[in-house]
Amino acid sequence: MEITQQAVSRQQVVDIILAALHDVLEGVAAEATPALDENTRLIGRSAVLDSMGLVTLIVETEQRLEADYDIVVMLADDRAMSQTRSPFLSISALADYVMQLVVEQSV
Repeated sequence: MEITQQAVSRQQVVDIILAALHDVLEGVAAEATPALDENTRLIGRSAVLDSMGLVTLIVETEQRLEADYDIVVMLADDRAMSQTRSPFLSISALADYVMQLVVEQSV
């Protein structure tokens, strides 16, 4: 898995996650999409997604990262699932995890 030299900023990752989340919620929610920001909870109490919605968000985020920035990451693997603090708690936590993976791949 090799990434190109095309860099991605944390804000660009947040924007990708927000866009993907908006699309996921639009596809499942009959009511209006709630206001979304970095603090939006993805799992747990007050979460905007159910388990299938989270899976869809993860896949959509991986696909957008590859399509837009030629970055290939596996977000839902044993490493992510075994962390003390889940990278899927919020948009902010997921963006931090993506950036960690990107940095590790570029070394």
